[in-house]
Amino acid sequence: MAVRRVVPTISSDAAQESRAFYGLLGFEEVMDLGWITTLASPSQPAAQVSFMAYDRTAPVVPDMSVEVDDVDAAYAAVREAGAEIVHPLQDEEWGVRRFFVRDPNGRVINVLGHR
Repeated sequence: MAVRRVVPTISSDAAQESRAFYGLLGFEEVMDLGWITTLASPSQPAAQVSFMAYDRTAPVVPDMSVEVDDVDAAYAAVREAGAEIVHPLQDEEWGVRRFFVRDPNGRVINVLGHR
């Protein structure tokens, strides 16, 4: 399984202010679903940061997203290892298949693949 990108997720109700601030550092908006906004570097598109007020289908806001090339294999691996699944594997209407898992530090990781 290969990691495609890692994106920190900041729990925030200040998407507009965050967009303006990170814009000063060269980031541009690449996604806005109303409850999550993602900014990326135009020169390095995988360099991203997200701001999330809440998660539309999950019980918590994750601390980070990890996009992998095989989300089903990742899900099987973390379940087999006995990791805590915070949000089950499912297809989301915005085009991703994902699950949330808690890491050994207590952080919630959104593991996803695009469909």
